[in-house]
Amino acid sequence: MLTERPINIVVLGGGESGVGAALLAQKKGAKVFLSDRGNIGQNQQVELELAGIEFESGQHTWERIFAADEVIKSPGIPDTVPLITQLHDQEIPVIGEIEFASRYTDAPLVAITGSNGKTTTAYLVDHLLNAAGKTAALVGNVGVSFARHLAEEPAPDVFVIEVSSFQLDSIQYFRPQVAAILNITPDHLDRYNYEMEGYIDSKMRIAKNQEAGDTFWYLAEDENIANGMERNPVAAQLRPVSKAQLTEKGIQIGAEEIDLTNTQLKGKHNALNALFAAGMVQTFGISTEDIRKGLESFEPVPHRLEPVGVIDGVEYINDSKATNVDAVTYALDAMEKDIIWIAGGTDKGNDYTPLIEPARTKVKALVCLGADNTKLKVAFAGIIDTIEETNTAQEAVLAAKKLAKEGQVVLLSPACASFDLFKNYIDRGDQFRAAVQTLPSSIK
Repeated sequence: MLTERPINIVVLGGGESGVGAALLAQKKGAKVFLSDRGNIGQNQQVELELAGIEFESGQHTWERIFAADEVIKSPGIPDTVPLITQLHDQEIPVIGEIEFASRYTDAPLVAITGSNGKTTTAYLVDHLLNAAGKTAALVGNVGVSFARHLAEEPAPDVFVIEVSSFQLDSIQYFRPQVAAILNITPDHLDRYNYEMEGYIDSKMRIAKNQEAGDTFWYLAEDENIANGMERNPVAAQLRPVSKAQLTEKGIQIGAEEIDLTNTQLKGKHNALNALFAAGMVQTFGISTEDIRKGLESFEPVPHRLEPVGVIDGVEYINDSKATNVDAVTYALDAMEKDIIWIAGGTDKGNDYTPLIEPARTKVKALVCLGADNTKLKVAFAGIIDTIEETNTAQEAVLAAKKLAKEGQVVLLSPACASFDLFKNYIDRGDQFRAAVQTLPSSIK
């Protein structure tokens, strides 16, 4: 498995995955050069300098890049840009950080993808394994990169990896022993020529290298996954997860029911996430009782239906990671109170039709938080009586506070990307949380 690697490695992109890949490549004896056409953050530059890794920021020096034996690219760089197509034309291998890192561990890999819920489910799997006495490490599209962990930390018993479609596009031999696709709904279609089949096939790559002894978990009722499996046969053992396993109070695992009312997992979508997580950890010998205890001690993931305060009897919830319509559908469904909804940002070609009925019945006011809110306002005109516009998280929170009544909930669930006003969804959620926590009140 651990074959000799190319001596000269070029890393494209100076974010978490790029820096992690550079550190691991250096540790494995490669000569490393990192190039980012954008600006590399100051912290990342200092880290690269301390490690003695050469880098350039704000440009690509093609001569140096094309001298590579192998290129590791950021998942944010599409395969269609001229630099990547010309690297392919010259038969210089181009892979992703997930693929590169997977060469340097024999630990079992649990890989989780899906349009929605993958972060919560990955956190759940990691938490359940650690709570039951296993040493698990959560890496990938959340927190620390896979490569950085291998470069800096002791090997765990299990790696839990959240993987996006962009990361899966760059794999070749990456093989998770346990893989899951939670759901597939329209998202990132601009990356796939606005063709749903391309996005589905990208998600299905998570199982492309699985073998007969591995397991593949998927939502039984998801037609997009079913269509993907027809085009992309799976060699692993199939483990369908069904909505029929959801009970009034929780989830059904075999003959046993786990009550989720004593947990912080709100809504049917989180019950499904728990169901997936429970099944996957059982493959490592975790008992139903340990799963029950682990679910009860689990705390919500930041930016995913994260409670951030109660002000004058109004609950504030940070769901900044809900960047598509389907995620917001789950969030609205999970709310048992009337909602003051904060939404907006960079529209990704959204069709807001699925949100019309839940908005009509549950949403009392819409606070738009975006540079251009036209599409959002048009979609909900006549559906939501009160619609206001804001340009900062603080403005949005103040507007919501004025509109909210005791017993209601203020929900940040944007349905859009964040890049018009914020660095990313984390920055948006952090600013929302900070604005809530500075609101004047005797009740928090």
